[in-house]
Amino acid sequence: MSRVPRRISWSLLLVAVIAPAAASQAVQYRSPAGVVYRSQTDTGPIARAGQALAADPRNISKLVALGTAQAGARQMREAIATFTRGLEIEPNNALLYRWRGHRHLSVRELDRAEADFAKGLALDSAVYGIWYHLGIVKFVEGDFNAAVNAFTRAQPLAPDPGELAGSTDWLWMSLARAGRMDEAKAMLARHPDSLKTAPDYAYTKRLSMYRQEIGPDFLVTASDSADVQLATLSFGRGNWHLVMSDTATAKKWFRAAVKSGGWPGFGFIVAEAELRRLR
Repeated sequence: MSRVPRRISWSLLLVAVIAPAAASQAVQYRSPAGVVYRSQTDTGPIARAGQALAADPRNISKLVALGTAQAGARQMREAIATFTRGLEIEPNNALLYRWRGHRHLSVRELDRAEADFAKGLALDSAVYGIWYHLGIVKFVEGDFNAAVNAFTRAQPLAPDPGELAGSTDWLWMSLARAGRMDEAKAMLARHPDSLKTAPDYAYTKRLSMYRQEIGPDFLVTASDSADVQLATLSFGRGNWHLVMSDTATAKKWFRAAVKSGGWPGFGFIVAEAELRRLR
């Protein structure tokens, strides 16, 4: 039997993946409560990235561009398939494990995410995104000391002010939840997040609350209407109240994070886990 040329088979595969994703809103995640969360339709970025990749199907940068465009439309399972194809081309590419692991986390496949991060770190232990997302997985699992280790490794590798604020925020939360509040306060006192971000950036706002520069009542405002922003801020407030031993108020804000609809957001993902732990 003759083999189909690799370039033709790749083009057919791209059509098979991109066309259905653009035409429908596929189920991506079903919550423990039975709520179904779907992908969004493509507004152009996926189609453009797919066309670019079809012209050069073994180009990893273009493949990553397609996967990130799919994730931007909450087509997480399609993105996982895209990054898996990339790993068939370059099985020793640590960044592809970072990207695929992130999307396994998005659909709550924690074991698969953690396995990808372990493989990526074995190839390159200096990838910020692997340490950061591994920290999220450990936080979801309730292994706060392991989360501290991951965010401690991520923090000095942060590529920009936003990521630095994010890793600093999660490091504070991990230390606090691990019962290491003195370390959490000392870390914030060093102001590792001194690089400027937008004042309404969710992690910047949460860090201001931890430093008591703003009170909890000022964390979520009327302008915070995007679903992932609401999930991020609501979870941050809930975690603050939990650290302060106010479980009832914490649960209220964890529920608000889940009600936001921002299901890919880490605040949403961890709020679900917290509500399970607090039953």
